[in-house]
Amino acid sequence: MENRDLSKAPIRLLAYDHIGIRVSNKQQALHFYTALGFIQTADFPDYEANEMMSHDGVRINLIFNAAKMLQAKNILLDQAIKLPGITHPAFIVDDLKILEKWLIDQEIRITEGPKPIGPRRIALFIRDPDGNVLEFNQLIENA
Repeated sequence: MENRDLSKAPIRLLAYDHIGIRVSNKQQALHFYTALGFIQTADFPDYEANEMMSHDGVRINLIFNAAKMLQAKNILLDQAIKLPGITHPAFIVDDLKILEKWLIDQEIRITEGPKPIGPRRIALFIRDPDGNVLEFNQLIENA
């Protein structure tokens, strides 16, 4: 892969606005993501979607038109053939130990971690009711 001069990019990418997460059961997904700290801020019935935001301004869209899959398998991560696509959002949290305890108390299965990934973060992974992978990171100071 060649190194490109990023100063010659046609635009500046300033930040993420949101990530869309396709789900099969609107009420179940709203309950799950609300429990994680997201609040619905807009509803887009013509698009079978909504917008949710955390207290600190992190945005997601839930897309309510997924086909229900048995055993909530994730086609991008759970199949032997690895298809291209976005595999998961990764959120930064202030205290991974508190999140871990809360997940255990809520009987939400931690699928991986907490564990260091590289020098700058400790990561923990869960899945939503449809098998969508969510990563939560606590950044390591002075890394």
